[in-house]
Parts: sequence; structure tokens; C-alpha cells
Amino acid sequence: MSAKPATSRLGPSSIPVRAGIGLRAEHYDAILETRPPVGWLEVHSENYFGAGGKPLDYLERIRVHYPLSLHGVGLSIGSTDPLDKPHLAKLKHLIERFEPALVSEHLSWGSVGGRYLNDLLPLPYTREALYHLVARVSQVQDLLGRQILIENISSYLQYEESSIPEWDFLAELVERAGCGVLLDVNNIYVSARNHGFDPGAYLRGIPRHAVQEIHLAGFTVNRFEDGEILIDTHNRPVHPAVWTLYRQAVQRFGPIPTLIEWDSDLPELAVLVGEAQQADAILEERHARAA
Repeated sequence: MSAKPATSRLGPSSIPVRAGIGLRAEHYDAILETRPPVGWLEVHSENYFGAGGKPLDYLERIRVHYPLSLHGVGLSIGSTDPLDKPHLAKLKHLIERFEPALVSEHLSWGSVGGRYLNDLLPLPYTREALYHLVARVSQVQDLLGRQILIENISSYLQYEESSIPEWDFLAELVERAGCGVLLDVNNIYVSARNHGFDPGAYLRGIPRHAVQEIHLAGFTVNRFEDGEILIDTHNRPVHPAVWTLYRQAVQRFGPIPTLIEWDSDLPELAVLVGEAQQADAILEERHARAA
């Protein structure tokens, strides 16, 4: 199977090489009133699929001041169900209206037999699954008329059938489908702790040119009598070990637009801005070393 040429990397506006934050409804007014010093904002695409209403009105007003990225959670791109064409039509309309610099989805599935599960589930990393995903990602990019980024998810189980390391699977997907990578550093750390692999090996396995966005978030540790499991909960500050891994990622890939994700137990906007400023400081250090 030959590589598919990449479509356009960016829309009319580009994401600056700075830290951004996720745009949440609880912070709409504060962002408009205070214009926090973050480089860009990311939204969950599906939250803006409606034909009208306050979310779209706020997004129109906020986009005047910040570049946008669209991040999908509901396409179930890894499923064997047919692609959801109405979902893609709404996404394409949203892209045409708001002209985001980046559009992303997850390396996961969440539907089977027409039933949707409220989760991002891992794929078996096999040749069959790879070819299936290459075809699906290529079809989505053709329908949208642009490149998308694929994000690595956190995982809490592994398939016996898997025969390819996740990072090699993602790297070959990039080569064959012409997509980019949204590298979630917190997810790498969580999965590495849960499954016992070297997170540095994951970073080394991803092509430098492929990474166009990085995510950082907090996790929760669930402890049991015979061990523990890390859960990607997006409800607390970035862990010090994840900051360390992020520095390694920036060292390998260079300064990359970086998002602070915080989806539940939302703090005051100032807390998110503070996390973004920590990421900005690391990006600036890397810029200075490269100068």
C-alpha cells in the first residue's frame, strides 16, 4: 500500500508555537472579559455541531482574538462500522465556518453495530487494523479536504493479538495515510506506567516531522490490593513526571504548539493560564537553545 500525499497542513490561520488551553463553557465570559495571555484555544468539535445557540455565538466572538483548533471525540475512526457521514458533514461545515488551523481525532474506536460507547477504546495493533485505519483516515481526509491529526490515547488493557508496538503503528499510519500526529504526552506516560513500556521509546519511535500538536493533562491513580492503575482524568494539574517527559518530547521534536487539557472539576481560568505559562517557559527554553 503506497503512501498517500498529505493535504494542506493548516487552514487560513496558523497555531502559534505557544501553549493554549481548552475552551470550556464555564470560561466563555472570563476569556472575553480578560483576554488571557494564551496562544490559542481548542474546542471539542461535537460541542458545536448545533445549528445555532450560545456555544456558536460565543465561539464566533472568541475566535476574533484567538486561533482555533478542533478536536473530535466522537468519530470512532477505528470502528468497523461505516463512517458516520452525517457526523463528517457537520464537522466539515464547522471547519468551513471557523477555519481552524488544526483538526484532530483519536486513535480509537467507540461504536459497534450502530451503538455508541461513551469511551475511547484502544485498537489491536495488528497489520489488519493498520490497513483498516489507513483506509479510514484517508477517507476522512478526502471528505474534509484537508489533513487531520491522530492522537494517541491512554489505555488500560492490551490485546493478545497485538503484534506492533503502538508507536510503530502510529508512525506507519502517518507514512501511509499522510496524516499528522497529535502527541499526548500524558497519555504516553499513563500507558507506559500501566503496561510497563519505556515512554522514551515511544517518543523515539514517532517521526519528528509528524508531530504538529502536543497535549498535556493530569491523571488520577487508582490503587488496589495488588497494584495500581493510572487513569487519564483531565481533572488536575500536569504531574511533575509528565512535565519531565514533555521536556524530552520538546527536545526531540522541537517547540510544538501545546495544549493544556482540563475537562472536569474545572478550576478558575487563572489556573489553566498558569499551567500554559509553564509549558510556554519550556518552549522558550528550547527556542533559546536552538538560537
